Amino acid sequence: MDYDVKDLALSPKGKDRIEWAQQSMPVLRMIRSRFLRDKPLAGVRISACLHVTTETAGLAVTLRDGGADVRVCASNPLSTQDDVAAALVQEYGIPAFAIKGEDNATYYRHIASALAHAPHITMDDGADLVTCILTERKELIPHVIGGTEETTTGVIRLRSMAKEGVLKFPVISVNDADTKHLFDNRYGTGQSTVDGVLRATNILMAGMRVVVSGYGWCGRGVALRAKGMGADVIVTEINPVRALEAVMDGYRVMPMDQAAAVGQLFITVTGNKGIVRKEHFEVMRDGAMLANSGHFNVEIDIPALESLSTSKRRIRDFVDEYTLGDGRKIYLLGEGRLINLASAEGHPASVMDMSFADQSLSVEYLVRNHDRLQNQVYAVPTEIDHQVARLKLSSMNVEIDSLNADQRSYLASWNQGT
Repeated sequence: MDYDVKDLALSPKGKDRIEWAQQSMPVLRMIRSRFLRDKPLAGVRISACLHVTTETAGLAVTLRDGGADVRVCASNPLSTQDDVAAALVQEYGIPAFAIKGEDNATYYRHIASALAHAPHITMDDGADLVTCILTERKELIPHVIGGTEETTTGVIRLRSMAKEGVLKFPVISVNDADTKHLFDNRYGTGQSTVDGVLRATNILMAGMRVVVSGYGWCGRGVALRAKGMGADVIVTEINPVRALEAVMDGYRVMPMDQAAAVGQLFITVTGNKGIVRKEHFEVMRDGAMLANSGHFNVEIDIPALESLSTSKRRIRDFVDEYTLGDGRKIYLLGEGRLINLASAEGHPASVMDMSFADQSLSVEYLVRNHDRLQNQVYAVPTEIDHQVARLKLSSMNVEIDSLNADQRSYLASWNQGT
């Protein structure tokens, strides 16, 4: 079996941690049980470019047990858990191509390895697999029947492809499922981002001025968790509705030009580039810390920071100290990459349970329905979204009401007014 991981000797530890995560993923376990019985993915080749974590391992094993031939590579150079990558290969027989800290050349070599079996379905965290197929591996296009995408950043790229007419197969935006973004983005990113910052720095967040850039579901979650730890949260936004919502939620809202001069910790979660730039570094307080929880390391303008610096040193694991010409020091966390995965373990398994249930069922949906879909980005079907929510509630022993016949009739009619 072809693979490229740091050390297969790490696999026993990885297997233990995967099994621990699976205890908190009851929905995915139920789907895996059905997949083992029915084999709905028999003969389907899947390439998955995802964060190689304990939770992702559960997804890969579920797809394998559904009959799929799965290959996994990392979607970010710093997000891989090396023991998990080793366990995928050694314990579960799934080819993995992922090493924490891999350089750029290795990252793209791993993507090429994940595509080597000519996949029928792609699974992306950031759309790098799809981009590679459409630009460098066009000979693979005839094999691909569809794909899934899990990130806001990736969905933006894919919709741009569809708009320009270059997307050659349908892709389901798992990120847009309610059971994904309302929970994974808000509660998962919120908790894991703060966890990553604290593991990297061991700072006290209470009383600190924390600037959160972007008030989408991820930004809402980060702001909520920072506020809960006693931080004075400032939000920067470009969307007036989201900015208004942040004000109503009790946060100060201002442009980054103003926030840069007062913030102590900056966390970007926008999915865009150049959010914190040269003009912002020039007015930041001595000791300011910068972290990113968006998918790519472009939200903080690292080249500009380096151009302003006279020296750089690694002062702690995942903390780089930049000394500017006037003596001020600015600290970059996790090399500007996803801080929740660079210095911590990513989202808790219980929230990824829903996201990866959406992934599994969306792949099954593509296998059954791809010939009826166009080359565009689709939302997760509502019936899948509701099925995942119901399974999650059931696993939590939570019951809800249902409509009776009279209520259904009332909602379906127009002539029963006051």
